Amino acid sequence: MPRVIGRVGAILLLLVLTACSAGPSDRPAVAYRGEEQPGTGSPGTSEPRTVPPLGPSSRSALDWSDCTEATRRELAPGGPAGDLRFSCTHLLTSLDPPGAVRGGTTRLALLAAGSGDVPLVVVNDVRGEPGTVFAARLASELPEEVLREFRIIGMDRRGTGDSDPANCVPEREREDILRFDTRASDDSTLDDLLESVRSASQKCLLELERRAQAYDTRHTADDLEELRLQLGVPRLHAIGRGEGSRALSVYAHDHPDATGRMVFDGAPDPTLRTQAQLKRRVESAERTFDVFAENCGNSGGCPLGDSPRERLDALIERTRERSLPTDGAPLTSGELTRAVLHGLGDRQDWSRLAEAIAAAENGDGNPLAEFVRNSEAGADRLGQRMVTRCNDTMLRLPPERAANTAEEWVNSGPLFGGVFAQRLIRCSAWPRPQQALPSPGNVQLPRIPVIATENDPLTPATGSENAAAALSNGSTVNWLGSGHGALGRSECVTALVSDFLVSGEPPPRDAACPA
Repeated sequence: MPRVIGRVGAILLLLVLTACSAGPSDRPAVAYRGEEQPGTGSPGTSEPRTVPPLGPSSRSALDWSDCTEATRRELAPGGPAGDLRFSCTHLLTSLDPPGAVRGGTTRLALLAAGSGDVPLVVVNDVRGEPGTVFAARLASELPEEVLREFRIIGMDRRGTGDSDPANCVPEREREDILRFDTRASDDSTLDDLLESVRSASQKCLLELERRAQAYDTRHTADDLEELRLQLGVPRLHAIGRGEGSRALSVYAHDHPDATGRMVFDGAPDPTLRTQAQLKRRVESAERTFDVFAENCGNSGGCPLGDSPRERLDALIERTRERSLPTDGAPLTSGELTRAVLHGLGDRQDWSRLAEAIAAAENGDGNPLAEFVRNSEAGADRLGQRMVTRCNDTMLRLPPERAANTAEEWVNSGPLFGGVFAQRLIRCSAWPRPQQALPSPGNVQLPRIPVIATENDPLTPATGSENAAAALSNGSTVNWLGSGHGALGRSECVTALVSDFLVSGEPPPRDAACPA
């Protein structure tokens, strides 16, 4: 049975839970700070129960068709078991913000799973797998009670997945950027990356023309409102993972009266500027690798022995001199590093990641290549991600600062500092957006639980905690585990979120779930 413990005094509370968890209930035993009860506040306070009703059933105007077999093939070999079925359609939405005079439309791919009457929209990171694929995978991991109450709906964000493409980075520039040495920090070497970034940006601006500014989080929020209208529901109930939570945050700011039951499974830190956010991610990714290494060493059969960091470091240095052979193009040291970062995102992949690193030591780069190339195969996912990220951030790193930043970050984060430093550099030639994304803290919102994962290589726990604090009615659920995203991975977190979504029972404030 999963247990929920207050982050403060965790050991003592665990002892208390042993006495409190007896009985026939199959829900988590909950410990509170003081006498606080979920949804009602502490005794003697007047905090209202601020959880929106689920509302009437959907009156969707969208035309859905069965896509079960195609979805199962896309999810294989880790596809859903049982009789879960999927439906697909497209949403036609305005290319420009509501009220714009230029008009134009774009198609967004949608996928639905579950038998419930109430839509529950899932928004994934723009850097992750397409929203429809992520929603299908998440639906197979959610409790049956959620699938009975809700219809899980995933959306491929603009330019991603099966939505109208935003392909704009030519293959040569794409390979130069993706395969670049993540430990490079001298001016002459980084000049090559800056030149590839400038060329890619210019060609994207020419290819996309006026659409270039239409791929960002603000437009995603507008798309979510159009989706809500097409689904025929008064409120948008939704789950956001990682950077996808920021899109829901902007939606809540723009449409507070239409904001339903929302959960942020990790969230970017709204209190830090872009450069500070990425530096914090370097620290979180390095720490997550240390947890991976410790777990590997404690497993008893770790193929990396008792020194995974040292062996990976040596492998990266060796690969800088000579790329690893694969069935396709040789794997560069930059790709190798990003492959490890990808692998750290899912705790269930850690044993496979350790085996892939060991295989690479023996000269076989194929297992590691699968981690990074599967996520970037086919369409120009670099262009899709780069355009959205650059449209969302006001920061433009001057070329003269690129080498200093890269050197500092590589020194402080030997494995992943260069990866995140290069993300700063990728936006150096892109036009600045006209305005920064809004903070939802200045509007009154219903309770929004934000899950903070202790060791998340992409969304640091402190950032998620700050995101919860910035919301007018946010609360934090701390998962003491590892990976990117806790839903479907932590039984405790999943049960708490299920109670919130289905029954309207919010988790206790500052709760924590064990790893």
